[in-house]
Amino acid sequence: MTRAYSESYLSDAKDRLSQCFDYLINDCGMKADWTASIFLSSGYAEQFERGNPAILAGMSGIELARAVVEATYQKKKLPEPGYAEGLSPAYWAGWALAEYQWFSGKRFKDIFEHTKLSDIITMYSVYHEMDISKFIETMDEKCATVLPECRLKKLRESRGLSQAELSKISGVSLRSIQMYEQRVNDIDKAQAQTIYKLSRVIGCAMEDLLETPME
Repeated sequence: MTRAYSESYLSDAKDRLSQCFDYLINDCGMKADWTASIFLSSGYAEQFERGNPAILAGMSGIELARAVVEATYQKKKLPEPGYAEGLSPAYWAGWALAEYQWFSGKRFKDIFEHTKLSDIITMYSVYHEMDISKFIETMDEKCATVLPECRLKKLRESRGLSQAELSKISGVSLRSIQMYEQRVNDIDKAQAQTIYKLSRVIGCAMEDLLETPME
């Protein structure tokens, strides 16, 4: 496999992503899956995948985190980084994930569709003392699972609507629709008003948009 960037950059890549996730989750108090969501939507995940040296080696993990937030929140005051002893589960998750993305060549979007960042963090207790190859094997198994098509995407496309059209007519932000369809955000946890707006435009019952509707 031809990888997006040289292995000589891998150590830097792992350091940047681990610092970024650790800072956003532990210092800024962001939820893990929201951290993954803004990393994807900011455009920096794609640049990371491509091995942009300005991202991998040209900025620190803290600078990357602040750039991600600025791209998604615009102006938002962030705290100074803390200096806790030892490596946190969030730090390890970023380190391991950077290695897996480089090794597998998969997009972060596709990885997070199969395994949420919060779930990767919970893997710390079992895998952090193991050789990284064990984590890679487990992630390969998770990513090999065939996921059913998102209901929102399936129904939207059956009505001949683009994401942008659905957003404009419903009043639900384009980014929210993208995050639901990518399964970065769980539509089952969306506000009832959001699901109502989408269902009205698509012409379906609200429960038809849920991934796990109540019996």
